[in-house]
This record gives sequence, structure tokens and C-alpha cells, in this order.
Amino acid sequence: MHDEPAFIPFCRPTIEEDEIASVVETLRSGWITTGPKVAAFETAFAEFAGAPIALAVNSATAGLHVTLAALGIGPGDEVITASMTWPSVVNAIELLGAQPIFADVDEDTLQIDPAHVRSLLSPRTKALVPVHFAGQPADLDALEVAISGGDAVIVEDAAHAIGTEYRGRHIGSRPQPAVFSFHPIKNITTGEGGMITCHDEALADSIRTLRFHGVSKDAWNRYGRSGSARYEVVDPGWKFNMLDIQAALGIQQLQKVERFNSARAERALRYAEAFAGVDAIRPLGVVPYPHTHAWHLYIVRLDAERGGLSRDELISAMAARGVGVGLHFTPVHQHAYYREKYALQPGHLPRTEAVGEQILSLPLYPTLSFDDQDRVIRTLLDVLCDSETVRVA
Repeated sequence: MHDEPAFIPFCRPTIEEDEIASVVETLRSGWITTGPKVAAFETAFAEFAGAPIALAVNSATAGLHVTLAALGIGPGDEVITASMTWPSVVNAIELLGAQPIFADVDEDTLQIDPAHVRSLLSPRTKALVPVHFAGQPADLDALEVAISGGDAVIVEDAAHAIGTEYRGRHIGSRPQPAVFSFHPIKNITTGEGGMITCHDEALADSIRTLRFHGVSKDAWNRYGRSGSARYEVVDPGWKFNMLDIQAALGIQQLQKVERFNSARAERALRYAEAFAGVDAIRPLGVVPYPHTHAWHLYIVRLDAERGGLSRDELISAMAARGVGVGLHFTPVHQHAYYREKYALQPGHLPRTEAVGEQILSLPLYPTLSFDDQDRVIRTLLDVLCDSETVRVA
């Protein structure tokens, strides 16, 4: 009897000995909530992204929520964003009392479509939240042109974009705020956590206040060596602050972005070469403007007719054979709450809906061995061959 091979997970964070030592040092320091490590991480991330200000939060979801709130987004406002994303930004818009307006995407790259954004503008449009999908940048220049002439501002959803560059500049270096994620699936992790890059000191001050109960001073400023214990609520806020334990991870991880992303790119190239002759599988297209891809995700589209099975059947078959596969994403406008509240009928976003039934994400992380990646590739091809309709060149 042969032992079954180990399950290959869809994602696995890359945690090395210096991250572990940094967290242990923080635990022993006696300061584990928001403190000097968070401040140091903010400084390091601002330098990395090319932004004057970086503000740490406990998740990218919190970052999107607090940034939109600090911009004054609320009842009666509209915010345009893609439906091809995780529900976090759409939920934040909804929870602030504004209305999400869904834009379609380019069918090949899954980046938000500037022309469709332009068609959705109204006097109530106050913000546009483009998603830098899978590690490629949205076309920020085209989006700025699309919303020109109105009052809308751009808030970049950069959850997939640590290491992404657009026209030679790192995401986060442009004047508009950008929100990054450090969830365990992301290119670097703090367990959970996020970062907002900002170029406006007044906006940054508002975010600082709102991310910690609306209190004018955080714990580090109140209880540190030069602090005062007095505090005052100046605006009702949330509990969105990052912990020093998380920042201790982040400081170490940030130093490894180039190495981690290079390993991701190497594995992405191996996937591309393996599937080049498989007509049932098509990787996402490459955006046509100058950029650096962070390879947060490796997404392929399944042609169900040529593959002989549906995307969901393919994911289930791979899991049964010991390979974890992701789904990024079920379009938000098709979830029950948004579909029913806004009476969104099939065909509302034809390109998003079409690719939403085709896409799946393959394992992609620095510690994925080439042997395991080869097994992922063989498993996908075996499942397709079992359908008896796929053609391999």
C-alpha cells in the first residue's frame, strides 16, 4: 500500500526564522499592541511605496472603510468599483450608507474598464475604487481621464499590489490613497493587517483619528515615555489599529518583497509554459501599458466546452486529487444581498459574469516546490484528459 501524497494547499505564507525571532522579541518587550514596531513599519512601508505617509490598520478591509469615511463618503453618495473582487470594499461602501455602482472589467485582464467607468458617472459619484487585480495595475491614467470634470476621487484597492509598479512607479506613490493587504494569502503577511499610503496630511490625520475610536491620541502616544494619559474623542471611530506583534512580522517581510515576488514570477512562468498548448486553459492577459507584475495570483480561465467540465467541477476534482485551488472571485453583484437590494438582473455586467464562471486560481507562493508545482500541473491536465475532450498541442 502506498501512502497518498500530501495535500498541496492553495496558499501558504512564507515565514522564516527572523520573523519568528522578531515576534518573540516583541512579546518579550512588554509592548504588544500599537506601539514602536507599528511606527517603524509605517516608516519603512512609506519609503518602500514612495509615499510620504503610511498608516497601519488591522486589515485592508478596515483600511478601505476608514479611508472612504475620512473622505466624507456617506448617504446619498455613489462609489464606482469593480464587481470582480472580494466583497470588502463593496461592504464598506454599503456600511457607510453610500451606494456601490458596479463597473465591468476587461475580459482578458480582469482590470476595471475605464470606458465603462466613464459611462457610470453621475452628480452623486464621489469616489472610484479600482482593484489592481491579481498583481497587475489598473490603468490609472485612463481612469483619471475617465472621472475628470467631476468631484470623484480615486482610492486604489492595492490589496493585490505589493511590489506592483505602474509606468515605473510603485503603487501607492501617486497622490491618491492606496490600501494594501497583509492577509496570509498576500505577497507578504502580518497574519492580518493592512496599510494605507497617503499624500495629504489632513486626510491622514482624519484616518489616524477614525482608526482608533475617534480618540485624538493612540495608546503609544498616551502611555509612551513622552506621552500624556489624557485623551478626547473628536469623532466617533472604529477599532482598526494594527498591533506591534503584527508589525514585527511586517518589518521583516517587507525586506523580502523582491525575493518573494521573484519566486512567484518564476513559478508563474512555469505555469505559462506548461499550459501554452492546452486549448481549454487560458491564463489572464497581460496589460498593455508599462508595469511590473507582483504575481499575487495565477488565474486561468477554463473553456468548459473544450475542457468537458465546468469550472466548479474542475476545482472539486483537483481537490479530490490532493490539490487546493482558489476562486477569485464570485462577482459581488451576484451575491444575494446586492443582487436583491439593487434588483440586478443577469446580464448587468456581461463580461464580469462570463469570466466569473470560468476563472480559478492555482497555487502560487515562494515555498511551492517545483516538484509540487509539477504535480499541480499534472493534476490539472489529468482531470482535463479524463474529460476526453481536451486537446493538447
